[in-house]
Amino acid sequence: MPLAVGTSLGSYQILASIGAGGMGEVYRARDSKLGRDVALKVLPQAFARDADRMARFQREAKVLASLNHPNIATIHGLEDSGSTHALVMELVEGPTLADRIRAGPIPIDEAIRIARQIADALEYAHERGIVHRDLKPANVKVTADDAVKVLDFGLAKALEGDAASYDISTSPTLSRLATMQGVLLGTAAYMSPEQAKGKQVDRRADIWAFGCVLYEMLTGRQTFTGETVTDTLAAVIKEEPDWSRLPAATPMRVRVLLQRCLQKDPKQRLRDIGDARISIDEVLTGAPEAGVAAANASPAKTRWLSLAIGVAGLALGATIAGVTAWNLKPVPARLVTRTSIVLPPGQHLTGLDQSALAISRDGTRIVYVAAGQGNSAQQIYVRSLDSLEAKAVPGTEGATGPVFSPDGQWLAFFADSKLKKIPLAGGAAQTLQDIGLPRGASWGSEGFIAFAPVLSVVSKVPETGGSSEAITRFEPGEATHLWPQFLPGSKEILFAVLFPNPGIAVQSLPGGQRRMLIQTQATTAPRYTSSGHLVYAQGGNLMAVPFDLEHLSVSGNTVPVLQGVLQTNSLGGPGQYDISENGSLVYVPGGLRGTKMQLVWVTRDGAEKTFPLEPGDYDQPRVSPDGRRIALDVGSQVRIYDTTREALTRLTFEGTTNQYPVWTPDGKRVAFMSDKNQTLTVFWQPADGSGRAEELMSAGTSVPFSWSPDGKQLAYITVQAPNPPDISVLNLGDGKSVHFLQESSSHVFQDAPQFSPDGRWIAYASDETGRREVYVQPYPGPGGKWQISTDGGSEPQWNRNGRELFYRTADKLMAVDVSTKAGFESGKPRELFEDLYLRNGAGYSRANYDISPDGQRFLMLKPVTPEQAAPTQINVVLNWTEELKRLVPTGK
Repeated sequence: MPLAVGTSLGSYQILASIGAGGMGEVYRARDSKLGRDVALKVLPQAFARDADRMARFQREAKVLASLNHPNIATIHGLEDSGSTHALVMELVEGPTLADRIRAGPIPIDEAIRIARQIADALEYAHERGIVHRDLKPANVKVTADDAVKVLDFGLAKALEGDAASYDISTSPTLSRLATMQGVLLGTAAYMSPEQAKGKQVDRRADIWAFGCVLYEMLTGRQTFTGETVTDTLAAVIKEEPDWSRLPAATPMRVRVLLQRCLQKDPKQRLRDIGDARISIDEVLTGAPEAGVAAANASPAKTRWLSLAIGVAGLALGATIAGVTAWNLKPVPARLVTRTSIVLPPGQHLTGLDQSALAISRDGTRIVYVAAGQGNSAQQIYVRSLDSLEAKAVPGTEGATGPVFSPDGQWLAFFADSKLKKIPLAGGAAQTLQDIGLPRGASWGSEGFIAFAPVLSVVSKVPETGGSSEAITRFEPGEATHLWPQFLPGSKEILFAVLFPNPGIAVQSLPGGQRRMLIQTQATTAPRYTSSGHLVYAQGGNLMAVPFDLEHLSVSGNTVPVLQGVLQTNSLGGPGQYDISENGSLVYVPGGLRGTKMQLVWVTRDGAEKTFPLEPGDYDQPRVSPDGRRIALDVGSQVRIYDTTREALTRLTFEGTTNQYPVWTPDGKRVAFMSDKNQTLTVFWQPADGSGRAEELMSAGTSVPFSWSPDGKQLAYITVQAPNPPDISVLNLGDGKSVHFLQESSSHVFQDAPQFSPDGRWIAYASDETGRREVYVQPYPGPGGKWQISTDGGSEPQWNRNGRELFYRTADKLMAVDVSTKAGFESGKPRELFEDLYLRNGAGYSRANYDISPDGQRFLMLKPVTPEQAAPTQINVVLNWTEELKRLVPTGK
């Protein structure tokens, strides 16, 4: 029966009720003898009437009262008054950790400091043979001076036998769910798998719960959840944490610590919480990662001399090991060694929308794409790891995406919208295939090179040249496969899937079974390693999971293994790394490159005026015909910004991807690409939000670009892999589409169709000459073709007066005077302004800007922070897979 405020229990006067739970009612009380406030935990009557359980509790409480640590709430004693029994405890002021987390994730530095104190408390108790058994955020308090107090230490065991049936998110101790092997103790969401199975537990259960609490602090979400206690316990036993929720800046030591704490098999789990404390101390003191040589701070030549001596030492050690007659202990043949390559002054890495570096299979040479030193054109450089200098590869000007041949004697690369190869010993580059915009390649051991064009499946072409053929296939709704890698033997291929269900897939060749290995957002650039792992990039980090090459399956936990690998964007951007067959790693440091965008008006002379709108994840802005509203993509959903009300409202709610808005000429509707019906095609919706989205076509993956001035026709592109985009026009009257440009070449990329204001012409972009340029053709034809840009161009847009065309080349916005009254005439392109505004994305030329109705201002997206400096360093880790095997055991 609850105690009334003002009543007394022995020498303790009840001041207020603090809370209630499975362990009983908790009150704030005044100790009249010592003049201090305490917390009284009044035990349930059913418990107190059980003489055996009460005796056991009293014995346990005496042991718990011996704990004396600044991070553990003290137990002062027991108080009995008639049939009422209470535990007298230290009163800790301040919110619980659960209260703090409800407000959102805790900043990384603060979370680590809190975790340090929790670990200290656990370590102290474990050394005395005491296990908490019910560690959770609700049992941790943080005082006003940021001191941590862990509550209810050991009470789960002392109170073993309570009634159960609780809400999983706030439930107190679960107890007395008897099994043949013991009882379930602890709150469901923080139980270790062995607790959830009713097995006996030890301090490793606290280590699991510690991992759950730290994960929740960093992410703001419980590690394991479910609708019921049973669902949550099932998740604890069977599911893996969603590691992608961890903040990108989470230190690698913390990521590895979490992985070790949350191993389901207690035999594989971190065995001592003291080790966790040591790891956290290393993070707090800024200690370098294990194995990082102090020489990394020395000049480049010193580093490379040390590396060359180290490599020679390894070879000598292997030789000595073979001479058994010497009876000497061999030098370790798999020593992990780190160093870095600093590019020469004035040179920097380029082509970062593709893979910009590669390492040969035997790990002896690397190649990278760079520009500078008086030559603005990027090209490939090769560097042997036993050399101090890199050499340019003649014939690779403008190249990107290099890959080694299996024997290391040739390079394949992309240049001029073609796949080419060149001998490293010297010689001319040979064209193998027209390809358009590439997204990765792999040179297999069976005489084929796999390549992935934008918005297409993966294809292969003989290394000697010839016809290509598709080797992957789209599942419903898919539109692009990226970054292929042949597995050993070239009988299977790995590749990334961008949408609608992103992840990493493997497919047997030719045309065999396909399987999704990893299915989570923003996975890219998969690599198989000889150590038996699948490695991929995610959010600027490298992730790894054990991979069974024979059964083409992954198992165990996905573990973050390297933080801070350069990735140009989170939506399918390549991770700048490569791994040799003998286990060495090369990568470009830098992490995920992404920043929020600011909407700005820019005048013809380059003057800017920012919008009164907070920076955000903005893309593809479009100005309404009346100039009062702006439709734009915000985090893959279409939103409308009202410039009069200065309000941003969401338009689309159905589907996970709603992008690329286009206003109808009357301003009443917005068309956009959506996956609402499980395939990426075109919908439209009233701009005032009064109606639901309606599908305009079901022609596979389709992207809208431009309306005719009467609003009766929509120019769009359709992607039907392995063919390049097909520019078509939809007639709303009969719902039929007609081809405007259907390229006969399998790898010429044509897109970005834009109706002229009079509806008689269509501007578009094409790479038919090997470089992207802007063209105009009459609509519906027939007629000639006019090239508008002269030095490369994309993202065409018409001035609404019909007398100008705009386009972009590099970071410049260009304008061309045109006349369409008597045929078509165009003037000389002129530059209006140049700045680092956001360019078109997703691999095609859809304009990432718009023009005001009067044609005098341009709506641009500007990064909030300046673009990061071009990278000038490549890190090298020899025998990296030895470290990988320690971080991610394969069980073999």
